[in-house]
Amino acid sequence: MGVLTAGNPNRPGNSLNIQIKMALKQSYRQLNHSLLLCSPVRLAALKKGSVRQALGNAFLLQGGDCAESFKEFNADKVRDTFRVLLQMSVVLMFGGQMPVIKVGRMGGQFAKPRSSPFEEKDGVKLPNYRGDAVNGYAFDEKLRIPDPHRMIRAYTQSVATLNLLRAFVTGGYAAIQRVTQWNLDFTEQGDKYNELANRVDEALGFMAACALTREDSITGLYYDCSAHMLWVGERTRQLDGAHVEFLRGVANPIGIKVSEKMDPNELVKLIDILNPQNKPGRITVITRMGAENLRLKLPYLIKAVRGAGQIVTWVTDPMHGNAIKAPCGLRTRPFDAIRDEVIAFFDVHDQEGSYPGGVHLEMMGQECYGVRWRLL
Repeated sequence: MGVLTAGNPNRPGNSLNIQIKMALKQSYRQLNHSLLLCSPVRLAALKKGSVRQALGNAFLLQGGDCAESFKEFNADKVRDTFRVLLQMSVVLMFGGQMPVIKVGRMGGQFAKPRSSPFEEKDGVKLPNYRGDAVNGYAFDEKLRIPDPHRMIRAYTQSVATLNLLRAFVTGGYAAIQRVTQWNLDFTEQGDKYNELANRVDEALGFMAACALTREDSITGLYYDCSAHMLWVGERTRQLDGAHVEFLRGVANPIGIKVSEKMDPNELVKLIDILNPQNKPGRITVITRMGAENLRLKLPYLIKAVRGAGQIVTWVTDPMHGNAIKAPCGLRTRPFDAIRDEVIAFFDVHDQEGSYPGGVHLEMMGQECYGVRWRLL
């Protein structure tokens, strides 16, 4: 894997832009011949699960880190994040009395669109950090140069992550019979979880069931096989934009992230573009706007979508609308604000007679700076 340098701009053919373009072509060729991260069979299984969500017969739990990094990647981190998902899914399944479909925000979360192209510190202005798949996090001129070789490393780490998760699943780690073994040492209200896990064990005693886009040779449909679920957000959901045009042509389940800025009519138009045949399970609308805004804005979005006869899965993301800056300088979310938005989400859907289909969380499996997750 090469390293891009600025070089001597006065020498023909040695400019930084030329190096980046050459590296981009090389990375594209390598990815184009790489094995798929997600198979059409598994994508079809997720679509079936999304249909159940849209019809109110299942609940979505989607979670993982805000952005994956090369530096912090290790097997323990993957295992512990997976374990949190398993633990949360048991709580939701037991409380909601319905199947929980788990989608990991991992194995590909390496790029971040930014509101500003630049970051400035002490009078020095550099390109913004856009995720490890693009450039480096440290405030350093060389590291902030976009490096297409990083896409290969992101692909390789995604392969390793998915292989490890498959090993956990096929090896029996995710079996519901191991519910009492998933608890984490730093989890608050551990006694409450253990009590619930023991009740699940008792119930099991008498109840036994509980850039890689390719054409699928069987169905003829195109799938983006770099991820199972794809989404558009505040900065990428322009009706005539490249992201929407690309997603319109693939058969993956699509998420639409919605803030309080979303106009109900625009949401209806976007859903119509991405799901013109109105197939259940195709579209998941993920609201992220804080409890107060959600109570004010979500009813109008629900009414508009329902009025257009569109079938979607409604999911709440209580993380992004509640971010604050802690005294230490880190971005965080108050637990009470997260809980309030989840409660507001269920209240609004109860008021509107619609179905609250799931929750989307940013989380990790380690105790970080003394922060612990609690049962909502």
